[in-house]
Amino acid sequence: MKKTELVRLEIEGAEMAVRLAGDREKPALLLIHGFPSSSNSFRRVIGTLTRDCFVIAPDLPGFGGSEPVEGPTFSRFADMLGLLLARLGTGSFHLYLHDYGAAAGLYLATRAPSRIRSLIIQNANAHESGMGPQWSATRAYWGDPTPEREAEATAHLTFEGTRGQYVGGVPTDIAERIDPRLWEEDWRIMSLPGRLETQRALVLDYRSHVARFGEIADFFDRFQPPALMLWGRHDSFFDLDETLSWMKVLPRMEAHILDGPHFLLETHPAECAALISAFVRRVEKLR
Repeated sequence: MKKTELVRLEIEGAEMAVRLAGDREKPALLLIHGFPSSSNSFRRVIGTLTRDCFVIAPDLPGFGGSEPVEGPTFSRFADMLGLLLARLGTGSFHLYLHDYGAAAGLYLATRAPSRIRSLIIQNANAHESGMGPQWSATRAYWGDPTPEREAEATAHLTFEGTRGQYVGGVPTDIAERIDPRLWEEDWRIMSLPGRLETQRALVLDYRSHVARFGEIADFFDRFQPPALMLWGRHDSFFDLDETLSWMKVLPRMEAHILDGPHFLLETHPAECAALISAFVRRVEKLR
């Protein structure tokens, strides 16, 4: 197993921070994080995953150590991820989707389905069923993007809102397992120049991901990629009904619903790493 290396590459004129680990001759695994975090989300599982994969874990533009870009959208993020994969000489890959990572990653999947070796879904939304009443202010903003509606839809872009991404609605005994330094660092990064502008833009652009649900469903139906779902049931953002939607569109999916939060890798890293590794080995054996 090779040590994790943090590299910085220029992609479309912006510096992107990427964690790379493992043997480049092994199947690639692209890990895409969600809001408000970075590739740091994967720090506790990368070591195990390198036994079977070459791990690629970028910080999305405006997150972690990656610079913000002009006109941030999930489609543009996918463009930049595609350029990153090309720079690394990566052809096909296993694709890990979490939260915002699904909005970017599923562009990659629908653009080039043959490159997807498998999907690993961890609290990532791709169906209307996952979007309950908590999305009402955001939906109102999408339909009528006035300054007043923007303020309501982006009210979570505060220190307390950042903390809530980790522990909001999570049982106390589970929340106590999550290090407060995580949301403190996330908020420090979000407070840097240009970062909150990125976050506001992505709240609005998430409607483009929702608008693609039909196209994404067609991709699932036609290609039926091997899939593993790991889901923290105490998720304040995506309703548990979303898990059933995933299993309906991918009926051969292996699914695990765990007693954890939206950031499941913070509370169940060993279990998740073991399940991912075993899944990847089975998929590779069948290829």
